[in-house]
Amino acid sequence: MPYPEQMVAPMRAELVEMGVQELRTTGEVDDFFASSEGTSLLLINSVCGCAAGSARPAVRLALGNGNRPGRVATVFAGQDLEATARARELIGDVPPSSPSLALMKEGELVHFVPRHMIEGREADTVAANLAEAFGIHCS
Repeated sequence: MPYPEQMVAPMRAELVEMGVQELRTTGEVDDFFASSEGTSLLLINSVCGCAAGSARPAVRLALGNGNRPGRVATVFAGQDLEATARARELIGDVPPSSPSLALMKEGELVHFVPRHMIEGREADTVAANLAEAFGIHCS
């Protein structure tokens, strides 16, 4: 059962305030993926401590670099179930993981950061991983 919306609202707002597009329905996910031109980053968000302590702060840090994806969006695992399932279908052949980060270029997955590469790591370490991928794929 999903957590109450009042509990997750601040977790959603943290991303929206930094300009991340929130995808809450399958239609919104399909629309986001329909535009495959350029680069895009998708964060599969969650209520866990590694999302709060590493994944969301890492996205903020990595987006502060010169190279960054043209579009950034998020789905919320455990909350927006259908949207998350649809996003996972469209990212490619990777095991479900939340939180996780998927970088796509021209609609193809080019870099994926699963939970095991986020959990237990500092936000700046995860951000450095993303920044390196941005440097390769978003220039």
